[in-house]
Amino acid sequence: MEKLQYISQGNTAKEQESNIRKALDHGIKWIQVRWKNAPEKELISLCEMAKQLCSEYQTTCIINDHVQLVKEIDADGVHLGLTDGSIHEARTILGNHKIIGGTANTITDVLQRINEPCDYIGLGPLRFTNTKEKLSPVLGFEGYEEIINGLKGRSIDIPKIFAIGSVTLEDFLPLQEIGIYGVSVSGTITRQPSVINEFKKVMI
Repeated sequence: MEKLQYISQGNTAKEQESNIRKALDHGIKWIQVRWKNAPEKELISLCEMAKQLCSEYQTTCIINDHVQLVKEIDADGVHLGLTDGSIHEARTILGNHKIIGGTANTITDVLQRINEPCDYIGLGPLRFTNTKEKLSPVLGFEGYEEIINGLKGRSIDIPKIFAIGSVTLEDFLPLQEIGIYGVSVSGTITRQPSVINEFKKVMI
């Protein structure tokens, strides 16, 4: 599983498509299409386009929230927030070959995600971010460390956890040292797609 995920950004279909194309051109290998409050037809068109592009670039294409849409366009998987429906139902609809990711904010959430089970966990936010309307309590590095230590204390194997929430290039190594598997990045890559290559240089 890739250690760097790009979560798409943009207020219009045109912005979204432009940002996805730029990320692909700069070598991203995992895209999560995320466009909250989008008109349904435009969202479907965007996801179809993203799936086609990701196939051409041999990149993983994950859709945020919309399980049925993932099935219809044969995307690689879905990412579900804590209130976006159950992992179990998504697995029933999509089958075992699709990737299912789940959001978490606390160790309780992480334990829930491990038990459901999902393929990876998006844990955050690391710090304040404008990309989420209803932001969960900010974790900071200390919060990640507490959760990882909490799992170790329970003798639970550390799952594939991705840090989310205003993650920058400088955060990557400290997070990996804590035991975090990878990072999900939105704003930093949207503003400067060339940073993708910098991330790849520091990946262990």
